[in-house]
Amino acid sequence: MSTKQTTTTATEAAPAEVRLPFIKDEHLRFLDSLRESGATNMFGAGPYLVEAFGVDPKTSRTILGYWMRTFGRRVR
Repeated sequence: MSTKQTTTTATEAAPAEVRLPFIKDEHLRFLDSLRESGATNMFGAGPYLVEAFGVDPKTSRTILGYWMRTFGRRVR
C-alpha cells in the first residue's frame, strides 16, 4: 500500500488573506504612514490605532495583524 505525500513549494501561491469588513483602507494607509514616520516599532502600533480611530484594543490588534501579514503584497 502506498501513501501519497503532499508538499508545498515556494512557487505555489499562498491562500489569499481574508480581509474583514471592518478593516478599512484608511487604517492601512495610517499604518503605512506610521511606519514611514519611524515614531514606533510596528509591533507597538496598536495603541496608535486605538487613539486615531477609537477602536478597541482587540480590534486594533486584528487590523495590525492584517497589515503585517499583507504588507509585502499590497500596492502602496
